[in-house]
Amino acid sequence: MPVFRAASLLVLVLISSTFAEDSKFKTSDFEYFEKHIRPLLSRRCYSCHSADAKTVQGGLRLDSSSALTKGGDSGAAILPGAPQQSLLIQTLHYEGDIQMPPKGKLPDVEIALLTEWVKHGAPFPADTDAPVRADGEIDFEAGRQFWSFQPVSEHTPPAVRDTSWPRRRIDHFLLAKMEQNNLQPSAAADRKTLLRRLSFNLTGLPPTPAELDEFVNDDSNQAYAKQVERLLQSPHFGERWGRLWLDFARYTDTTASWLYSTGQAHLYRDWVVQAFNDDMPYDDFVRRQLATDLMPGTGADDIAALGFLGLSPNYWKELKLPAEIIKVIVADEWEERVDVVSRTFLGLTVACARCHDHKFDPVSTEDYYALAGVFASCRISERPTIDERLFEPVKAARADVAKLEKELAALRKKKPVPEEQVKETLGKISKLKSATPNYDTPMASALIEESLFVERAGTRADEGTRLDYRSEPRDLNVFIRGNPNRLGKVVPRRFLQVLSPSDPPRFTDGSGRLELAESIVGPAAPLTARVIVNRMWAAHFGQGLVATPSNFGQLGEQPTHPKLLDDLAARFIANGWSLKTLHREIVMSAAYRQASSSLPSSDPENKFLARMNRRRLDVEPWRDAILQVSGQLDLTAGGSSVALDDPNNVRRTIYSTIHRREMSTMLLTHDFPDPTSHSPQRVSTTTSLQGLYALNGPLLEKQASALAARLAARFPENDGNRIALAYSLLYCRQPTPAELDLGLQYLGACEKEQRAAVWQQYAHVLLVANEFLFVD
Repeated sequence: MPVFRAASLLVLVLISSTFAEDSKFKTSDFEYFEKHIRPLLSRRCYSCHSADAKTVQGGLRLDSSSALTKGGDSGAAILPGAPQQSLLIQTLHYEGDIQMPPKGKLPDVEIALLTEWVKHGAPFPADTDAPVRADGEIDFEAGRQFWSFQPVSEHTPPAVRDTSWPRRRIDHFLLAKMEQNNLQPSAAADRKTLLRRLSFNLTGLPPTPAELDEFVNDDSNQAYAKQVERLLQSPHFGERWGRLWLDFARYTDTTASWLYSTGQAHLYRDWVVQAFNDDMPYDDFVRRQLATDLMPGTGADDIAALGFLGLSPNYWKELKLPAEIIKVIVADEWEERVDVVSRTFLGLTVACARCHDHKFDPVSTEDYYALAGVFASCRISERPTIDERLFEPVKAARADVAKLEKELAALRKKKPVPEEQVKETLGKISKLKSATPNYDTPMASALIEESLFVERAGTRADEGTRLDYRSEPRDLNVFIRGNPNRLGKVVPRRFLQVLSPSDPPRFTDGSGRLELAESIVGPAAPLTARVIVNRMWAAHFGQGLVATPSNFGQLGEQPTHPKLLDDLAARFIANGWSLKTLHREIVMSAAYRQASSSLPSSDPENKFLARMNRRRLDVEPWRDAILQVSGQLDLTAGGSSVALDDPNNVRRTIYSTIHRREMSTMLLTHDFPDPTSHSPQRVSTTTSLQGLYALNGPLLEKQASALAARLAARFPENDGNRIALAYSLLYCRQPTPAELDLGLQYLGACEKEQRAAVWQQYAHVLLVANEFLFVD
């Protein structure tokens, strides 16, 4: 399963990326190589074709970009972009005299991975290894000098020439950079544009005409600040920002029918939404998601927080297969958890160190297995959202009900069906349920402290596999080249060495989940704060101060405003890790309030933020806005998910069902991230399928009719007033005279009996317009 997962991910990456002929790849291309291609090369090729090989066979090394370019005794190994002409791919297919690997052909899926990699230019990071000492070991002391690992501190805002422009502390840092690059900030956006931007950013919903009127007509100096506070306190704030977090957590409501799905996943989603609404301090937010069950002062009602790990992807374990295969599958699950924790909270690609020391960052293979041991010492399990002691009688009753339901199924298979026995059994089931307090207690997708050991079911490999769950934690051996069937030294569970002031202490409290969380918000607090501050900044401005939000290592981008990021992170910690305080700081700034000018600039990528970025709505706020302006949106919060293709589903999109293996076509079409893995940021594409969906999809057709009906109900006889209301609802402005005249001409040209259909068409056009889809 993991190999097929990797293949599908590669296809997604290749579809969404166009590699330039000059091999100027994106950071994400190199990250993908480190995560999926290098481990494959390491596992299959490096024993004979790397610097570590006893003899480099054929003079060919595949462990560096320069060696790959050089080739071996038989010439160039690859021709980027042309796999059919690449010797490497030919040998893998066993074409010609050279056949590799010599002991047997690779699985087709692995050959396909390498073929696609070569086809799309063979992205391979340049040879810039992590700092090493004279003895060849990683130099952690030198590694700690990297910018993102440094302590954070507040910086004195720089002097600027235009002292009238800055409104907040961050504006001084931004304006200083603009002035250094001969740029001037754009004028402030008008109030209607600004409130539409603010409302979408903070709640994921457009403002209503009444809210617009209130803001536009408020002459007080606090008019904008009042709108900011109103939106920060809105219950919809948590829905907007919770959905962002669910991208990082690879949230799903359900998965393939042949895989085990735990608990009621929506409990985690609702916990995240409430945490954002409550402004839970971010350090506590981290602790609870990793180890709330091990924390003092947290109860069973908080157990849903463990869904961050409890909803991890899991892979099918066919126990008839040899234990050696099942061990690889289990090791892949541990790798996924190391990856999501390190990338989400620390912005580091620690999982790249599974097979070898990280090629670029000061993260050793031992670091990887020290963290993997934490996740090897706990396992996914349903847990009740009430106290365990209260749940004991429920557990016993549910076991009895399960037995009775099994008996009931057997009775119903009999010919003829013994109706009296069926009735009696149903009565017993009903009585058990009604007589047991808390019988319907929701079960959260969570973790328990148990280690999994994979063992042979018998003495021979062909006798299958046995899974042994034990209550004690375990330390893992290093898996040589990532293979759990080739064991190296045992590594105690601990934190990353480079993020610790000295040799990190061993984790001794159970699995070590709480100690890991404390390390993330303790010794690693500077990095952790920088990462989350950058994520929030990117969500508001459309780009981060660091352009690679989940990679703050050597392969990641340098910050455009390092002192600003440092200052924000330091004050974020000093303010009690309050995310709402951070949001307030950002949206109150003069930089945030700028117009999204499209005038020519010497900074076409807008790195210095001399204007606001015009941005396309993600699929969730786009759909939610369609439902809101048509008057159909159900704002009920929380609860079980509803299928997105259900025609009666008019709830916010965050409450629609996410299926890990069979995602909704609408979500796939509109750039929704893959829920099998951590997604650092949304990628917007423009495709013909999106256009066809907008023109012919059932959502737009139905909601256009609802919008037309809403307008008609408000103004039965006046087309001009209807058009004005439509523009106010959709675009937060009044139509221009030309737009009004065009609409009246179109609507006036139809016969009376056609008016309803023509108004539906007109409303449809307004809904699919770019002005509705984009936020200035």
